[in-house]
Amino acid sequence: MQTRATPATATPLERFNAAPAEEATQTLLACLHSHAWARRLTAHRPYPDLSALLAAADEASYDLSPADLTEALTAETLPALPDDTYAAAHTALSAAHAAYESRFGHVFVISLDALSPDEALNHVLTAIRSRLNNDPDEERLVAAEELRNLAGTRLSNALRGAGNCASNHRPPAPGKPHQTPPP
Repeated sequence: MQTRATPATATPLERFNAAPAEEATQTLLACLHSHAWARRLTAHRPYPDLSALLAAADEASYDLSPADLTEALTAETLPALPDDTYAAAHTALSAAHAAYESRFGHVFVISLDALSPDEALNHVLTAIRSRLNNDPDEERLVAAEELRNLAGTRLSNALRGAGNCASNHRPPAPGKPHQTPPP
């Protein structure tokens, strides 16, 4: 796609559509770290509206190969807890995350966007304990669905002017290093 100058009044979607392919790909990788997904969405620009881009992103995420899914899961970080969470909750959540990662080989992913911060901790603990009972193939499907939800939210936030998708990643839980996707 040929790029052209965009006026200062261009919408975030217009800027995304007109951006050089490498820049558009980097924006997308910050939302879901799958090179195949990002290349596919970049190649199909321009998108007439945000709904069309989100539909294309959702469709492309269903086509992720096992390797693409692994790539995306590897770049994810743990969901953050509210600042006023008790130390015992941090301990319980850290233990649950460790058990999950040991069983499935990747970080636990979950979309918390529809929840208030007060509901997040209980939701995460309940979900992780429940999902520990899944067999690895079933859990991979659940994790892929959570990634789809996260990617859609991050992409929507980025192109509605809320900033770069990377700023929408939640920081890691206490005691966990932040995993920054490579450029």
